[in-house]
Amino acid sequence: MLMIGVFVGTSINSFSAALPGYQTRLREEVSALNALLTSHSIRGIDKVLLGYVKPEEVMKLTAGMLTGLGSALSNIVLILLTVTFILFEASSFPVKLRAILGDPKKVFPQFTRFVDDIKRYMVIKTLISLATGVLIGIWLSILGVDFPVLWGFLAFLLHYVPNIGFIIAAVPAVLLTLIQLGAGTAALAAVGYLVVDLLLGNVFETKLMGRRLGLSTLVVFLSLVFWGSLLGLIGMVLSVPFTMALKFACENSESTRWIAVLLGHELATKDYPSVPK
Repeated sequence: MLMIGVFVGTSINSFSAALPGYQTRLREEVSALNALLTSHSIRGIDKVLLGYVKPEEVMKLTAGMLTGLGSALSNIVLILLTVTFILFEASSFPVKLRAILGDPKKVFPQFTRFVDDIKRYMVIKTLISLATGVLIGIWLSILGVDFPVLWGFLAFLLHYVPNIGFIIAAVPAVLLTLIQLGAGTAALAAVGYLVVDLLLGNVFETKLMGRRLGLSTLVVFLSLVFWGSLLGLIGMVLSVPFTMALKFACENSESTRWIAVLLGHELATKDYPSVPK
């Protein structure tokens, strides 16, 4: 993790330093595209791209997002220490709970199921996200795009954000490919992102997790808005794990199972015996 942090941090600094040059080349590409379209009697495309869409703002936003990510990575020692202390305390929690309840032989099947669900979800999601980042990094490296490790890490991180995560990760990388290597290679980069997301995100992840580990699309969007406004980029990344933890907790109680049903996907209602078929 420390080695990845060093590579990513170096890539972030290099990308930020090269950003003005990329913005200049982007304007040149837009001007060349406008000249080509003008020769075919299509005018005003430069005003649309530079005046309204502003692709260079995407690069600025990406740089700012990556800078914030670098700040988060700099706190990795504190995060690891916190996780270590949590793991030390985890084994003693059932003992303390039995002491509170006054029953040394008390078992907690709901709590055990909740923990197992969280473990399963996080392991599957992390492995799929890791595979996504590795494949994207290798593909961009083959294409010759600058900073493939950075874009692979961004794809890994944003794969935790469903539906729109791969789009957010793909846009700056494809724009950079367009600036650096031209439209043909940029199209190949975009196809690589699309294929990886379809195979890993929509096929393998769905089969491994099943319907019960899914969330409603509306719930995903609202959790992104809420946690993103509260914690920024890290909140967006952790929004679905936080919401899944809430869903699993509600599943393990009859009085709150209706909340889990509302949070889950429509097809998953068949997995709840208390829900009328």
